[in-house]
Amino acid sequence: MKNKEIVIPAAALTLICLAATLLLSLTNMVTKGQIARVQQEAADAARKLVCADAAEFKEAPEYADADVYQALDDAGNLIGYAVITSGKSYGGDIDVMTGFDTEGKITGVQILNIEDTPGLGMNAKKESFRNRFLEKTAGSLAASKTPSSDSEIQAITGATITSTAVTKCVNDAYLAVFSDEKGGAE
Repeated sequence: MKNKEIVIPAAALTLICLAATLLLSLTNMVTKGQIARVQQEAADAARKLVCADAAEFKEAPEYADADVYQALDDAGNLIGYAVITSGKSYGGDIDVMTGFDTEGKITGVQILNIEDTPGLGMNAKKESFRNRFLEKTAGSLAASKTPSSDSEIQAITGATITSTAVTKCVNDAYLAVFSDEKGGAE
């Protein structure tokens, strides 16, 4: 009698677990392509935001320390780069895409992933903060509460750690492409 009380529920739970596993695997197989397509479209849209003049993007795996895409015009000429870098922010990991022209001037900054405090660190996603980087040359930018030079970015009030993290990602993106020691283009 005792064996039956254990075996039947255990067998039922095993069958339920197997069925759930099978259904989850099937769902994953069916949606995997769609998920990859949506992620690719989001990445393409972000690249277009940071390099608005580009007609197409070509992956450039020869660059070190970052995901680098060459931005090409209609004729296939190189007009800049879109670079994804990652770092640590106040609330965790942060992923930033930065666009550059061929001279190294910043053409756009897009926050791809951030998990910071709403109303403070999440303000890094706002255009008003991201535009502070435009037309600057990265590599040695710094976030500052009271910027006194062109190489300083006005930090978000109450979110200096996040501002510093974004600035570091932008600098890392620049160095990945334009620095000899990092395997860049110069």
